[in-house]
Amino acid sequence: MSAECLPANLANVPRQRWPRHIAIIMDGNGRWAQRQDLPRIDGHRRGVETVRKITEECANLGIKQLTLYCLSSENWKRPAQEIDFLMHLLEQYMIEERSTIMENNLRVRMVGRRDNIPEQVLRELDETVSMSRENNGMWLNLAINYGSRAEIVDAVQGIAREVANQELAVEQIDEQTIADHLYTAGNDDPDLLLRTAGEMRVSNFLLWQISYAEIWVTDKCWPEFDEATLHEAIVDFAGRNRKFGGLSGCGDGLSDGA
Repeated sequence: MSAECLPANLANVPRQRWPRHIAIIMDGNGRWAQRQDLPRIDGHRRGVETVRKITEECANLGIKQLTLYCLSSENWKRPAQEIDFLMHLLEQYMIEERSTIMENNLRVRMVGRRDNIPEQVLRELDETVSMSRENNGMWLNLAINYGSRAEIVDAVQGIAREVANQELAVEQIDEQTIADHLYTAGNDDPDLLLRTAGEMRVSNFLLWQISYAEIWVTDKCWPEFDEATLHEAIVDFAGRNRKFGGLSGCGDGLSDGA
């Protein structure tokens, strides 16, 4: 997006101060619906519309990576009817958003365990991932059946198998080794973590990856989140001094990354 097309608050922020990778905990679909005297599933339906809107806006802004917390590994505890509807929405999204994904040159990736996800949903997800593989625009990472503790367990088990098979020495294990065995291997760590609905917790999301992410919380529920709120978060991020454990004023506070 050219500078003249940007809203005034973003146009005044140097591009090098923008986040390159944004991760979002999309919370509050059910609460939004209840406030409107609507069924919870209507909140999820409205939330999908917000996903489309915010994904397109991030792509237009030139954000390099966007990671969305779509379904946590704990969400299976919800009523079966709600889970069935969420699976239907996910399958529908994978089919209906393909044209939007290709038009915006997005690269789609699933982050999470495939267990328990219905076969037809996986089939449509894999098809969308495959068809977007040659795109070279923004990475759209969909965290589905995702839990960060499970991710770390899986990474440790993978490393242990390599050590047992004498493919890796214990002394060779470092932070990069662990990062390379996470579901997000190959991605940059998020610069900015957004959470909607006012909750002050990270909910088992990207615990390793958000070590130095800036956290921004809004009271708006996810269905209410819009482009202007996204811009507000980016402007706030740009005004922060990211020290990465160093002293204030050391360096430009920007992370390396794609």
